[in-house]
Amino acid sequence: MKIKTVTILGANGTMGSNVSGIFASFGNAKVYMVSRIIEDSFEAKKKAALSVRSEAIQRNLIPKGYEDLSECINESDLIFESVSEDFSVKEKIIQKIKGCLQTEPLIATGSSGLSIQKLSSLLPERLKSRFMGIHFYNPPYNLPACEVIPSEYTDDQVLEATKNYLSGVLFRKVIQVKDSPAFLGNRIGFFFINKAMIFAEKYKAEGGTDYIDAILGPFSGRSMPPLVTSNFVGLDVHKAIVDNVFLNSHDPAIKSFKFPAYGDELIASGCLGRKSGGGLYKTITLENGKKEIHVYDIKDMKYRKRRKYFFPFSEKIVSLLKEGRYSDAIHGMINSDSPEAKICLEFLLEYICYSIYYSVELTGDYHASDDVMATGFNWIPPLALIDAMGGKDLFLDVLNNVQEVDQDLKECFVQLWSNIPSSKFDYRPFLKALN
Repeated sequence: MKIKTVTILGANGTMGSNVSGIFASFGNAKVYMVSRIIEDSFEAKKKAALSVRSEAIQRNLIPKGYEDLSECINESDLIFESVSEDFSVKEKIIQKIKGCLQTEPLIATGSSGLSIQKLSSLLPERLKSRFMGIHFYNPPYNLPACEVIPSEYTDDQVLEATKNYLSGVLFRKVIQVKDSPAFLGNRIGFFFINKAMIFAEKYKAEGGTDYIDAILGPFSGRSMPPLVTSNFVGLDVHKAIVDNVFLNSHDPAIKSFKFPAYGDELIASGCLGRKSGGGLYKTITLENGKKEIHVYDIKDMKYRKRRKYFFPFSEKIVSLLKEGRYSDAIHGMINSDSPEAKICLEFLLEYICYSIYYSVELTGDYHASDDVMATGFNWIPPLALIDAMGGKDLFLDVLNNVQEVDQDLKECFVQLWSNIPSSKFDYRPFLKALN
């Protein structure tokens, strides 16, 4: 498959501009960056070049407005929509595309979890076979995971050619996923993140948001704590993802996808996260020019300075990780009686169970969740975490001794037990010697 020209709709969005940079740099494609207002496309062009750290690609980036849409898409080999994660918005964009098309290009949605089947139904029969979901992770320059989601109409040869292009030309880690709410990576990631948000409310008297993030810090296998991640992504995006799962699935851990009321209140007040200047966290500039991170206090319903928590279990883990004693560090958490260690262990056990269950459910591949969490979230892969805990048998003993783990989820996981392989990833780089 040769992709020489690409049209990106919604190019002024964060993902739209970043994906434009990927196609223009790795793919050396001419990229029409289409926004509602052409001035936004010119700004997006600058961001696209910065996102891949290459001013040279600007010659491949051509800002356009919607008035130029017909000209752009009929010259393109690929039409990629990257507008808001809202079905009605995407429906309008697909109708625009359909109204302009005289050729039969590859058409893709960058949706992070909406129904590909439902979106494909908006297209005429002749185009349904050339439509699929291509979900990049943000920022795509740093996170190479790419989920490919066909509909029942997608042509098999088109699908394989697209996967080969994404892996061989754009250097993506391609994971083919069934069409299911939030797909695989966001299904796992926001199971964990939304559960953390629920626990922040449950433990609001102990500190809430920054308390839970301190419990699930870099030493537990993720470069960014879960609620910092939500703040980075945006509470509105977070809510859209979990609401989609909550309303449109029969997930065994469905209660973990219920978005908390205090999150709705923050969204209603315009506190979406980093992109709006504040959400669960915000950065304050003091009179002396220094910056200070503040956190939303769920109990008092106002912002306060982020606290530094001291947990003996995490201090011990970090100390052991610095010495390269990974097994001792993990088992120090497992054997600790502190309430914070127990919370951390519950989260990690459920993360493993949930990830591997949905890896098999949505891809038929035990390793898919490892691939998407390592290369899409930069989180410790679940199979690798089993290895870090001493392997399958020791892990099962730990799982059976922790009563707090959701029993329905545990049952789903145990059914797969006999076939679970070792990870292809080394767990050590993911366990950071940092609080």
